[in-house]
Amino acid sequence: MELPQETEDYIRESIDDSVGLPVSSGTLLHKLRAVEASHMQLRHQYLCLQSRLKEKDEIVERSRAEASMNAVALKKFVEENQKLAVECSNLLAACNKWERECSLYDHDREALMDFANEADERAKEAEMRNFDLEEEKKKLEEELNFYKFQSGRQLDEVSTDDLHEEQILLDALLTAMFGKDETTSTANSFLEAHSGVEECQKLLKMWTSLKPLTQKVIALAAGAKNLEKDKDHLTINLHRAEEEVNVLFEENNILNEENKRLIRLCHREKHISGSGGGSLSGKVSIVRSTSILSVGKRKSSPKLSSPVEKKIDFGSLDPQRQPLSPLQSNSPESRMCKK
Repeated sequence: MELPQETEDYIRESIDDSVGLPVSSGTLLHKLRAVEASHMQLRHQYLCLQSRLKEKDEIVERSRAEASMNAVALKKFVEENQKLAVECSNLLAACNKWERECSLYDHDREALMDFANEADERAKEAEMRNFDLEEEKKKLEEELNFYKFQSGRQLDEVSTDDLHEEQILLDALLTAMFGKDETTSTANSFLEAHSGVEECQKLLKMWTSLKPLTQKVIALAAGAKNLEKDKDHLTINLHRAEEEVNVLFEENNILNEENKRLIRLCHREKHISGSGGGSLSGKVSIVRSTSILSVGKRKSSPKLSSPVEKKIDFGSLDPQRQPLSPLQSNSPESRMCKK
């Protein structure tokens, strides 16, 4: 078995070195070359490792920078999430608030409809009462004119006994219609109230010498005048009731439109808060729109003074509107109560 040349040279040089013989220059040169080659190889490996170390350092720095950026982004995401949670709670509170407002507007609308119905009924009653009073006034005027005409035409045609009997019958009729005390007080009050008229002033001066029949005729004229005043008051009340019905109808339409707008806005807010996919700018715009609407919304008045179970305060609707004109104290109802 033959050994390789390099192995033989190595064995021979080892023996020579152990014996103390000098090493050949070729061997030294060969070793020097081997050492230089090993040095170059180690240098190359050092440079490669140094470049790889720099790459690893750069990777570590990039990882650190990316980690810091991720931490900042995570912090911003947490803050944004908290803001969205607060915004969602605000939207839910606004939604609940608008639901309460919608219920209040529904309540006010129902109360307005009830009041409008009651105003219609009152207008119909006032119209019927006005018609009845006009009919009664016409009858009284016809009776008064008839009595005047009969008394003027038959004054010269009838005898003294017939005239006396007619006066007695007329006196009895008026006494049945009016009480004695009531006739005197009514006639006297009527003449005093119209003392600016020359005839009334003369009759007032002749009051003590007036016949009872004359006093009763004056009381009848006073009743006719009061009926005319009652008719005028009822006419005014009827016109004011019609104006109130028109105002309530317009306000009911406004409330219906506002109620529909609020219901649409409430449904939109529910949809946005339920989906959760909307952007923050969209939610902020909705909140701004709701705040703008809340500036001009109608407040429910705590003072309730409506005739319909005192549900609504109509004092702020129209400060120029006057209350219904009161009837006179000596209206037909009051006279019947006195009898």
